[in-house]
Amino acid sequence: MGYTVAVVGATGAVGAQMIKMLEESILPIDKVRFLASARSAGKILKFKGQDIVIEETTEASFDGVDIAIFSAGGSTSAKYAPYAVKAGAVVVDNTSYFRQDSKTPLVVPEVNAHALDRHNGIISCPNCSTIQMMLPLKAIADKWGIERVIVSTYQAVSGAGMGAILETQDQLRQVLNDGVDPKDLTANILPSGGDKKHYPIAFNALPQIDVFTDNDYTYEEMKMTKETKKILEDDSVKVSATCVRIPVLSAHSESVYIETKETVSIEEIKAAIAAFPGTVLEDDVAHQVYPQAVNAVGRKETFVGRVRKDLDVENGVHMWIVSDNLLKGAAWNSVQIAESLHERGLVRPTEELVYELK
Repeated sequence: MGYTVAVVGATGAVGAQMIKMLEESILPIDKVRFLASARSAGKILKFKGQDIVIEETTEASFDGVDIAIFSAGGSTSAKYAPYAVKAGAVVVDNTSYFRQDSKTPLVVPEVNAHALDRHNGIISCPNCSTIQMMLPLKAIADKWGIERVIVSTYQAVSGAGMGAILETQDQLRQVLNDGVDPKDLTANILPSGGDKKHYPIAFNALPQIDVFTDNDYTYEEMKMTKETKKILEDDSVKVSATCVRIPVLSAHSESVYIETKETVSIEEIKAAIAAFPGTVLEDDVAHQVYPQAVNAVGRKETFVGRVRKDLDVENGVHMWIVSDNLLKGAAWNSVQIAESLHERGLVRPTEELVYELK
């Protein structure tokens, strides 16, 4: 018997990829339901060639749903995820709302699928920039331990939603076709829709993703720090991030520096990364082979290259990590979680799960 799967936020950039990933999934699905805001209700989306009418998301939307995958913003998850659990669904949430909740597993299936065993009805999907970093980190941590991680990200505008993609494309056209000076472009979204000022992204790099916290790091940077510790189940790991938005439409890139607890050769690290599920080692500098954003778009894997020893720190290692932020960074990781729940027999648990309604 298959599942009824609901996608909340089905009309968004990530929602569209979730639908595609569900079409390709090994998950046994009998029925899908696409949920969105009232303004999208009644519109039609396709699933495996069938017309599916979009429904408005309400408290009563989850009757008969087994798995509800959320990607419609934190406020939507906060409001409706508990109702989904109360109705008997297991929630896979692709927002930041539940990530640091102590009773909510934060899962990258290749890394810590075992955390699913203690779920209370809601599983959280980590931040896109955290997810792709976790695969090579886990490959290293399991064998040689990790003392410290310093990451600088080069993040695509698709991480800020469809509006950011359209604004970026429009700005690039204005500069290339109309000769507008990039400094004179109008910006309404980036670096953060919730902040006071907005800056052009065309021919620019913005060292701000999300708003700033009291310690002068952005929420995006703090997400990477806190999520890495939670997923690795090791608060002793030192993690620091600088997150930057660049005018690439899709696929995040990261420069990651790691200090291992034990001395290890680069050859051993490369072999561990190449053998780790979900990673592809692209590292042949003699032939200029290394991960690139344009090659990662549409791929489910995480690509790692430029693996090299630090010149001054004995246990220091540098690498370059690239992944499609809408797929492994969001939609594919969420569907993988659903598949893992199925494989572990956790979709329809024998004990009733009740998540506190707020």
